[in-house]
Amino acid sequence: MNVNRFEKEDETGYPSVRKAKIVRQTGETSVELELCLDGQGQAQLDIPVPFLSHMLHLFAVHSGCDLTIQASGDIEVDDHHLVEDIGICLGRALYESLGDKVGIRRYGQRYTPMDEALARTVLDFSGRSAFVWQTEFRQDKIGQFSTELVEEFFKSVANEARMALHMAVLYGSNHHHMVEALFKSFAAALREAVTLEHHQRLLSSKGVLE
Repeated sequence: MNVNRFEKEDETGYPSVRKAKIVRQTGETSVELELCLDGQGQAQLDIPVPFLSHMLHLFAVHSGCDLTIQASGDIEVDDHHLVEDIGICLGRALYESLGDKVGIRRYGQRYTPMDEALARTVLDFSGRSAFVWQTEFRQDKIGQFSTELVEEFFKSVANEARMALHMAVLYGSNHHHMVEALFKSFAAALREAVTLEHHQRLLSSKGVLE
């Protein structure tokens, strides 16, 4: 996996642009992903998994991040490998773009409704991976997309971003709405957590978040 980070400090001492580009090539998938935390919520997505592309577009809009993905893989076998590897790349891009995490709020939480469904995301850029999933789907697929891949995607993001990520759908009946609420709540919680405060300090009694 290749990683490029782009940073330039402005007069505040913070990076003026927090972004990273991740390239992952395996025998199963090819993923090029670029993430800019300080964007305008724009997405350019070339992903042969339409439902995931729809969810990541929502993620970009509601997180305020700019997200570009060019991806291909062995979807004739299953979507699993490509969905997982895109999650890995997004998580790694989050980790790299945050740098030393000085000045970020670190924590984020959001309850997000989508019609009759309500999702909750709470996260911490602690530098330690943890993933808690409290969601049960009552159907196997949304269109052609396997609902079990939603958990796999977010688990990969949490592991590579080295964050503690707790996600739950508290209730809902429409599975599209349930997954959409999860992606939107994750995006909004992320936006809160990566916001830069006026102080230039690290929110850690240990003096490090890694």
